[in-house]
Amino acid sequence: MSTDTERLEEDVEATFLERWDEWYHIPVLGVVILFMFLARIRAYDRFAMEEGAPALAAVDSWYHWRTVQWTAENFPYTMPYEVWTSFPDGRYVGQFGTLFDQLIVIAAMIVGLGDPSTETLYTVALLAVPVMGALVAIPVFYMGRRLGGTIGGIVSIVLLALAPGTFFYRTTTGQLQHHVAEVLFMAIAVLAMMAALRVAEREKPIWELVADKDVDALREPALYSVLAGIALTLYIWSWPPGVVLIGIFGVFFAVQLCLDYVRGVSPDHVAFVGAISLGLTAVLTALLIEEPGTSVTSFGYLQPVSAALVAVGSVFMAWLARQWNEYGADRRYYPVAIGGLVVVAFGLMALVLPDFYSTFVSNLQGRVLPIGERGAGLTIAEAQPPPDYTGHVFEEFGTAFYTMLAGLAFLVARPFFGREYRAEYTLVVVWSLFLISMSMTQMRFAYYLVLAVAIVNAVFVADVVRLFDLDVDLRSGYESLREVEAYQIIVLVMVVMLLFAPLLPPVAASGDTAWERGNHVGPSEDATTWEEATHWLNANTPEPGDWGEEENADRLEYYGSYDYPEDGSYDYPPGTYGVLSWWDYGHLITVQGERIPHSNPFQSNARSSAAFFTAQDEGQGELYLDAVAAGESPDHEADEAALEAAVAESDLEEELRYVMIDHEMAGGKFSAITEWTGPEYETYVEQREYQGEPVPASSEAYHDTMLASLYLEDASELEHYRLVHENDDYAVVGGMVNPRTGMPTAQYSLPFRHLGLESAWGNETQGVQSALEQAEADDELFQQLGIPIWDGEVISTVKTFERVEGAALTGTVDPDEIDENATVTAMVELETAPGRTFVYEQTGELEDDGSFELTVPYATDDELGVDDGYTDSSVEATGEYTIVVDGDEQQLVDETAVSETDVVEGESVSIEPEEIDIVDAPEEGDGDGGTEAGDDDEDDGAAEDDDDEDDGGTDVAESIAG
Repeated sequence: MSTDTERLEEDVEATFLERWDEWYHIPVLGVVILFMFLARIRAYDRFAMEEGAPALAAVDSWYHWRTVQWTAENFPYTMPYEVWTSFPDGRYVGQFGTLFDQLIVIAAMIVGLGDPSTETLYTVALLAVPVMGALVAIPVFYMGRRLGGTIGGIVSIVLLALAPGTFFYRTTTGQLQHHVAEVLFMAIAVLAMMAALRVAEREKPIWELVADKDVDALREPALYSVLAGIALTLYIWSWPPGVVLIGIFGVFFAVQLCLDYVRGVSPDHVAFVGAISLGLTAVLTALLIEEPGTSVTSFGYLQPVSAALVAVGSVFMAWLARQWNEYGADRRYYPVAIGGLVVVAFGLMALVLPDFYSTFVSNLQGRVLPIGERGAGLTIAEAQPPPDYTGHVFEEFGTAFYTMLAGLAFLVARPFFGREYRAEYTLVVVWSLFLISMSMTQMRFAYYLVLAVAIVNAVFVADVVRLFDLDVDLRSGYESLREVEAYQIIVLVMVVMLLFAPLLPPVAASGDTAWERGNHVGPSEDATTWEEATHWLNANTPEPGDWGEEENADRLEYYGSYDYPEDGSYDYPPGTYGVLSWWDYGHLITVQGERIPHSNPFQSNARSSAAFFTAQDEGQGELYLDAVAAGESPDHEADEAALEAAVAESDLEEELRYVMIDHEMAGGKFSAITEWTGPEYETYVEQREYQGEPVPASSEAYHDTMLASLYLEDASELEHYRLVHENDDYAVVGGMVNPRTGMPTAQYSLPFRHLGLESAWGNETQGVQSALEQAEADDELFQQLGIPIWDGEVISTVKTFERVEGAALTGTVDPDEIDENATVTAMVELETAPGRTFVYEQTGELEDDGSFELTVPYATDDELGVDDGYTDSSVEATGEYTIVVDGDEQQLVDETAVSETDVVEGESVSIEPEEIDIVDAPEEGDGDGGTEAGDDDEDDGAAEDDDDEDDGGTDVAESIAG
């Protein structure tokens, strides 16, 4: 009886072990997916919507939030053409409003029962990215399993889950970007192609079966090939530049078909997969065409044409192999012939389809191969190549990157050791090498490389297990564990440590594990900084289409649908205007401010924006903005006479009305601005001595730029620009040691919140004026930072300026009452909403007859506002303008009011001569002669070392110790 019981227990144990061996990967996969999801939502509470305003982790996320909202309002359609960016033309935005956004909206529709609220839509959007990121584990497991068995698949997903780098950050909550969809659907597409190739090798479809219409023989390989084509289409649908995967597949098919033919295997099997999968992709992507052309970022001709070329090429190579056999040519020369034909094909493409060829080459250099120069494109932080690739991949993957290289070597070496070699191995090798190359061109492509690192390590582990006979068959019972040798355990421990230890504590640096980093993400600092300015813009400026109008039936609808214009330029209704800033902030202006930026993170109009900000005087800056309104794209190399002619012929109905500048544009981003239009950044830097050492400082050319004249000088001496808002949030801007690099920098900026200055400077909500006064009284204030600063100013983080016609102050004085070469100056004191006061000055010369005319942009009243179609400025005059005619021995002084209407319509304000009082000029060193508006003993207020509270800055110069 006991023997029967023991036998029954053994049978039960064996059955359990068999089932566990067959299914244990399911709970393991579930645990890994759960871990990946939880790690990515640890900081969820930081992204809570407050008062209807979202908080997202990256600037591009804000534009996806717009496309998600637009799709929800116009479901199931996505945005056909965007008129709320790239003023004055609008723009097709093919990388946004794709499958990624539609999936989020579909999920929100289900949760919201067909009518999701904004809060529901936002919640789903926050959770969708971590969910997609966790789901990447599923295709990764099955790819790893195909290469290295179940253990290999588990190794793959554990590596994926523990990777703390780019893939992790771009799949955390708040990162509302399409990158996670790219990785998910690329993994699915490659897995589907691997399966289709394996089925084709097993079923061996050939041309004769196709000709005989043998459905039974072709059904399974055709089905899997169709699924591969659909998966590839889904990837491209989520990211139009995913056409790169078509190119990778094209290289694979060329290589594999050559290998098959040289080895004596019919190329028909693999060609069958290529023809059907890529042919279907060509058809499906043709249905997605929205913009005619070959732009890689648009759903255009590039995707279907590329797919069709690979499909046709696969069929052609199979046909050529048959011809090669008929002529009895040596098989070894077949790859040489194919290589020659590829070269000829590209030559013909360059001649017949130059646009297609140019797009191909430029993207090959910028996205695929680390060769060639990309110019201003290198100003995109995420698109820069890693400066230290070895350190970069170790930070991303630890030693798993190098074991992946070993895994690739194991795959390639399989035929040399008499082991089975499948077409899917070639696919993995080609794909992995391309991902390595792409990660060398742009740092962000590490989120793709994580797939290859995870999957190919399945090969590494499987081959190590095979070499050292480490495989334990659980179905044979626990007795098999007793047969494991000590050296096998040592090898197993070494493999585990090699793969996972650099990604886990305590070996990993503190805070560098995936779990810890999940708690370190938060809303975009740029978005947080700009929120006050863009919300002010939304509430205090007329809606696009309402400029200068109380009511306008043609105003733009924020969620409206606009057809793609035939000439690529949208015809905006009268009363529409644009906002000029650096391209980094375009999406924030669109989404937070609901206004139309000129340039944006698509980098449209970046060159003309850079030209304006680096213009050396107001006249040049005005010409550039007028040229934009006239349909030109100005830069410093443009013929100014031609620009003037174009402006003269244009009606200039659509103008750029506002200019927004932040501390980073004046600081660390200024060098990037110069990359787009020149001259070289060194032009704006000079050497200055600080504590006995030479340091870089801003040169006169920098202070003459429109950016500095506006941001640092509050538009003083400018005729057509006025400050209308500044943030109640401050930064130190100027020459200092960059705390990130430890190198001295001519232009850099540090927000107060980074410096811990709240206690030193007092409560920020009390206004910057008290902070400035404290800084002047405390020469050691900046010593608290531990950062040497030799050219620093305290300034609002974001300032908004308005372009206006300006009021013309005109008058005449008796030449006999004033000295020869006298100047006339208009001054007015202004106060910002945070409480800072500054003085605007405009100076000119008297004509021979004693007449003068000064154009000033600030009004002394606020008689017009948004309801009238104009700006409700938060900067107000504290009194009237003081007019000073200044001679060597005496001054003529008057005061006058300037209305808002005078300023916006360019009216003249006449000053009567008899109203001008004569006062004695001040003795040298006596101050300002009693005028309330301030002194004018400096030539133009732009000298580097005379910054005071009049321009919103505090001079800390060389007297500040580091």
